[in-house]
Amino acid sequence: MAWVVLIIAGVLETVWAVALEASKGFSRLVPSVVFGVALVLSMGGLAYAMKSIPLGTGYAIWVGIGAIGTALYGMAVMGDAVTAARITCLVLILGGVVGLKVLH
Repeated sequence: MAWVVLIIAGVLETVWAVALEASKGFSRLVPSVVFGVALVLSMGGLAYAMKSIPLGTGYAIWVGIGAIGTALYGMAVMGDAVTAARITCLVLILGGVVGLKVLH
């Protein structure tokens, strides 16, 4: 169960990062509220997962999911550049996240 919660918390990290950008410095109400709720749920999920998953593994996987999700969102929706180098870097992050889970 902790792994499922950790994955959801990682996805929520992407949600709060996107909402933070959309809030335009907390000047827009709805994205600011989404940011706050997603942030609390994401941190709460991380805290729950780390009761049974080692700190280094749990935190790295949480950050990796959030980083990959945010980068993919930026490329798919926000017009961020899609290059072979950027995709390669995301694959390397994914490999590290999978490696940490497998070697756990």
